[in-house]
Amino acid sequence: MRLRLPAERPTRPPTGYKIAHPVLSHDGTRAGFTGVSLGGALPYGVLADAACVYGRRHRPPARLCDCGFHCVHERAAAEAMLCTAEHRTAVLLEVSVLGAYIRFERGFRYARQRVRTATVGPCACGAPAAALTDAGWGRPGRLALAPSCAGCARGRTSLTLAAFARLAGDGLRVAAVGRAPWPEAGPGVPGGPGDEGGAGTEGLGVPELAAEAALLQARLDWFQTQLARLGERGPGGPGQG
Repeated sequence: MRLRLPAERPTRPPTGYKIAHPVLSHDGTRAGFTGVSLGGALPYGVLADAACVYGRRHRPPARLCDCGFHCVHERAAAEAMLCTAEHRTAVLLEVSVLGAYIRFERGFRYARQRVRTATVGPCACGAPAAALTDAGWGRPGRLALAPSCAGCARGRTSLTLAAFARLAGDGLRVAAVGRAPWPEAGPGVPGGPGDEGGAGTEGLGVPELAAEAALLQARLDWFQTQLARLGERGPGGPGQG
């Protein structure tokens, strides 16, 4: 006798979390995402239906296949995936699980989804992201994007967070966080504890500009400290010669 799990009939769509790379169509008219694992070959929009990556004709999620969208139950579990080197430019997605799904211990495999929120991490330089910029790679017809501050985005193909949300459509909300989720971000490291860049909003708003100003002030303070130390040594102090 084969045991079957009880069918679930939730009153509202379950919520899940996943990571993905933001992408822009080659003509610059559409924005979406591409997965970080097997499904990365099939970019998707904010509201999308899953397809079997093996080209089979069954409907995802088929029990004898691993097709379908995937997500985890806990936000912290998705954030932990951002620690790996290949995923540090990915964004964190909060999704509504729609259609048929299979529940597992750590997450769902399911047929349809709506991306509600995309949370963008800091720029590679440590400053809060104000834009999504050409990441240097892509898929056929899709340009991959990575978080970037206003300074690092200069001269490169980029979209403000508000522009990306507008091109993605379907009510997507995009927000930026000012600190990195991985452990090595510590005191004195831009984006780590002690850097109060805080969470940003779409585009170049007050929070992003305030964070940039705070970063510049911190650098200025460092230079002034170094100059003061050199002044204390004097013309005949150590190191002069």
